[in-house]
Amino acid sequence: MADITIEEISDYLERPGCFVWVALRDATPLELEQMKEEFKLHELAVEDASHGHQRPKLEEYGESLFVVMHLLESNKEENNLGELNVFVGFNFVLTVRNRSQKDFLEVRDRCEREKHLLKQGAGFVLYALMDAVVDRYFPIIDRLESELEEIEEQIFTKGAARSNIEQLYGLKRKIMVLRHAVAPLMEVAGKLSGSRGPTVCSNIRDYFRDVYDHLVRINASIDTIRDTIGTAIQVNLSMGSIENNEVSKRLAAWAGIFAIATALAGIWGMNFNLMPELEWEYGYPLALVIIMSACLFLYIRFKRIGWL
Repeated sequence: MADITIEEISDYLERPGCFVWVALRDATPLELEQMKEEFKLHELAVEDASHGHQRPKLEEYGESLFVVMHLLESNKEENNLGELNVFVGFNFVLTVRNRSQKDFLEVRDRCEREKHLLKQGAGFVLYALMDAVVDRYFPIIDRLESELEEIEEQIFTKGAARSNIEQLYGLKRKIMVLRHAVAPLMEVAGKLSGSRGPTVCSNIRDYFRDVYDHLVRINASIDTIRDTIGTAIQVNLSMGSIENNEVSKRLAAWAGIFAIATALAGIWGMNFNLMPELEWEYGYPLALVIIMSACLFLYIRFKRIGWL
């Protein structure tokens, strides 16, 4: 094990039994151009790595591979989307990490500990990197499930429908970001674990099959969360409609009470001469009693049927 200069990379690649691993973070065009010359990388792969924002994929260029994976660093507000580009040859691995704060030092430690697997060469390093990326998806799934449970506890809280729907749509966006990282990576893991996979990974296909199984579990959890979010949104919309109906009932009930009072007051407010009760001494108190009695009757009636 040794640290070498960039100019020495091509020399070490010519040595038998030598393996070179280079890790770059937010590489500049100059650095990528140097790596292209030292590792003799395909120009299209280097162009994809320099531009970034690629879909997770696996591409073969002769005897070398180019793999793109998405890195997710989750917080309460959103998922920060990074990218890991991996160039793999028989005796080298070059990683280019973009827009991500968390490194892969634990992967190097693992490879150094498991020397019997490191003997398999670059294929095992690619597996270890992919396994680390996939393992970081599990805490994100757990966090999203916890957020969903918190929202579900508030579904039947009165007046919280709008707030719940906004949170559910925010959660749905996070799920879609994770899905866009997981679903294409399943295809990559499937190709690497298949019998017709790249030769550089032929000795560790069982390990890539394990990564594929993990991705299947994550994808199933994503589908479950998406279905639950859809159901929760429908329930919140229904709760909003129920609350609106309750308000409409109350307004209709009070409108009915005031309507009967207005009708009776309108009748006696016409002041025709042929209305004898207008001349009666107790006509006015009696009219008030009738109006109040009618309003009280309607109030009790609406109260019993749950409109008030």
